[in-house]
Amino acid sequence: MNHVSSHAGHHRAAHQHEPDTDSQAEILDLDAEVLAEHIASITAWLPLEKAPRHIVDLGCGTGAGTFALLARFPEAQVTAVDASDDHLRRLRARAAELGLAGQVHTVRADLDADWPHLGRPGLDRPELVWASASMHHMSDPDRTLRTVHELLAPGGLFAVVELAGFPRFLPADAPADRPGLEERCHTALAHQEAAHMPHRGADWGPKLAAAGFGIEGERTITVNVDGSGSAAVGRYALSSMKRLRAGAAHALPAEDLAALDRLLDAESPFSILRRDDLAVRTERGVWAARRA
Repeated sequence: MNHVSSHAGHHRAAHQHEPDTDSQAEILDLDAEVLAEHIASITAWLPLEKAPRHIVDLGCGTGAGTFALLARFPEAQVTAVDASDDHLRRLRARAAELGLAGQVHTVRADLDADWPHLGRPGLDRPELVWASASMHHMSDPDRTLRTVHELLAPGGLFAVVELAGFPRFLPADAPADRPGLEERCHTALAHQEAAHMPHRGADWGPKLAAAGFGIEGERTITVNVDGSGSAAVGRYALSSMKRLRAGAAHALPAEDLAALDRLLDAESPFSILRRDDLAVRTERGVWAARRA
């Protein structure tokens, strides 16, 4: 695993607009499991002078960031915000399993609409707001940045984490009958996402500065997780590439679709679950911005 200082998925699924599905939640859970070390490296890097008492996790999904932040700041209270009832239900169940139910408060909200009150009884405004793979889903991210600036306590930190794009799992020459298949899928998906998510891959530094933040740190984390022998990576690849197929199918030739379906058939001898050459390859951009 190579951490490069200088950017999640995250490919994380859209927390604001995509429908609640078991497959989406599974991907979020597997993302948290497979990339736990990388998430922990980000929380450890955050330039905080003292542990925050109140943290807000915007677009929390099933809780990857929430629980990583509580591992880093075990005395904190977290307000976890998402548009999905299913994600929040799963997050609450996980918090109960970990004995953290008393430290996690969930709020269902569409962050493109009017924001609900995110304060907590007995708590001041948050000293840390975390947004992982959620900012690029906002219809008006500049408005969101200004709202976060107002929400934060003076001197508070806003951490923005974004994935460079959908992770890669296969070697470039795979599968043998259709080499380069995964990259062609990504190309097809990129064309579609450019219209629906124009802020994916944005440089958030200038946007944060324009909203009144001071940029305290920026880094890129290169993710390269060896998946050989890892059942979790296999399941992560299978779930992720099913969603990749759903987004790219319209632009793929029949031969590519057939090869992709063989990879996605868990019972097939060509199933991605049977491969021993998988890896998780992507990048995460991270920005730490402070309210004066």
